[in-house]
Amino acid sequence: METGRVADDGDTYAWRGWREAAEAALYGPGGFYLRPEGPAGHFRTSVHASPLFAAAVARLLRTTVEGLGSGAGEPSVVDMGAGRGELLTGVLAALPDGYPVRAYAVERAARPEGLDPRIEWLPEPPAGVSGLLFANEWLDNVPAEVAEVDAEGVVRRVLVRRDGTERLGEPVEGADARWLERWWPLEEPGARAEIGGSRDAAWEGVVAGMREGLAVAVDYAHVAGARPLFGTLTGFRGGREVRAVPDGSCDLTAHVALDACALPGATLTSQRAALAALGVSPARPPLSLASTSPAEYLRALSAAGEAAELMSPGGLGDFLWLHQPVPPS
Repeated sequence: METGRVADDGDTYAWRGWREAAEAALYGPGGFYLRPEGPAGHFRTSVHASPLFAAAVARLLRTTVEGLGSGAGEPSVVDMGAGRGELLTGVLAALPDGYPVRAYAVERAARPEGLDPRIEWLPEPPAGVSGLLFANEWLDNVPAEVAEVDAEGVVRRVLVRRDGTERLGEPVEGADARWLERWWPLEEPGARAEIGGSRDAAWEGVVAGMREGLAVAVDYAHVAGARPLFGTLTGFRGGREVRAVPDGSCDLTAHVALDACALPGATLTSQRAALAALGVSPARPPLSLASTSPAEYLRALSAAGEAAELMSPGGLGDFLWLHQPVPPS
């Protein structure tokens, strides 16, 4: 079968793998994630849903810092895929005044105007930090190849044009084939998968760059035994799910095989459980509070509603959290 050719980003009719196509569409010149409106202009994450999320991350940061060794140095918090700095802004607001932490936002887009000057803006994660590295919905935007089983049972790489048209290319071989065999075996004709080796390597890289602390990845995810039959690659634009088209007009995202990313010592848990452990509760305040302190009751009721959204089954609560301890290097 013909494999096609790779061409410049402007060639609508060139065939290439989804990893290369998504890289150009998301992060190349005029790419989706470099636009001024940022991700918040197109979809809503836990960070945008409620300040309770940032407050919970701030509590996790403080617990992590308390557990650092004497040789850890200055504590830091790193936000991978920082959008426009919304999470770190909320974390710093939730910390006590003067709390000693260095804040890094890692994002390829330019630093937004008016951002808290305490936040350092970087295109790559800083090396040798101690503290908390938090990656909220970052790995799902690390581009990955897509594979599909053809009618003869051969697993082939999916090629795509800039207009979203697809065709099957060469058989998947080498490291990609080994990854599929280990983490996401494909057998049935038409079955598809996102090959997660690029995500595994991205996660391993940021963890390896830390000196000590905790790295956390939060994402739409799946684990062995519950992989989707046809993959999850899709697009988002203006708050709506759309066809995945690698032309820079929409987000391109796919759920993460988060168990494949996990390194020794890691644990996986749902967002519901993770936030509950950090003190977030959807419990409604007692009705008696409405008569003794109406304003406090309304605040507590609003917070309970926001917590319920963050922890809702079938919604944000189904996100998986990967907790990766980083021992002193």
